[in-house]
Amino acid sequence: MPKKKFINRTYRISKYVIYKETLVDYKEHFWSFIGAFIGMGIIAFFQSHFFSQFENIFLIGSFGASSVLVYGAIQSPLAQPRNLIGGHLVSAIIGVTIFKILPDIVWITAPLAVALSIIAMQSTKTLHPPGGATALIAIIGTEKIKALGYFYVISPVLTGTLVLFFTALFFNNLTNNRKYPSKSRLTNFLKNLLKFNR
Repeated sequence: MPKKKFINRTYRISKYVIYKETLVDYKEHFWSFIGAFIGMGIIAFFQSHFFSQFENIFLIGSFGASSVLVYGAIQSPLAQPRNLIGGHLVSAIIGVTIFKILPDIVWITAPLAVALSIIAMQSTKTLHPPGGATALIAIIGTEKIKALGYFYVISPVLTGTLVLFFTALFFNNLTNNRKYPSKSRLTNFLKNLLKFNR
């Protein structure tokens, strides 16, 4: 390829990549904001009106990280329903279990809970990065969170995750540009389910 043609082609590719990477999609940002605001708002509403006497039991930090995925990166494999719900549940169970076995050795329990939750999520194909925080919160959370024991898995983890999921289902499908869950992933899941049932 002649040098001039190569330079022109490289320039066109670079211009396209830079343009695509820096393009601001205001509609996408608007729906990401609305979904995250409403999803977290519902959880915060329940926290402030029904759970305030229990400290921050219904509103945990890992939900903020989940919101980034399920409202801002909806096509990511890590944002799909199986990952969102399964990742949090698996990690919460592991975090509580580790805390019950070794309650007072935080320098072992904290890294062990996170590391085991990663392996468990990988093994169950539910990898969801905020799950690591969910496991960690079971170890280093307030005394009231620790006192919940396995109820922590049900509330706040499962209930809060379901709020985020149903909010994402609603707001991520209001326009033609956004589809959640990812159609290809849903199709693959249904195909695998059919194969399994045969």
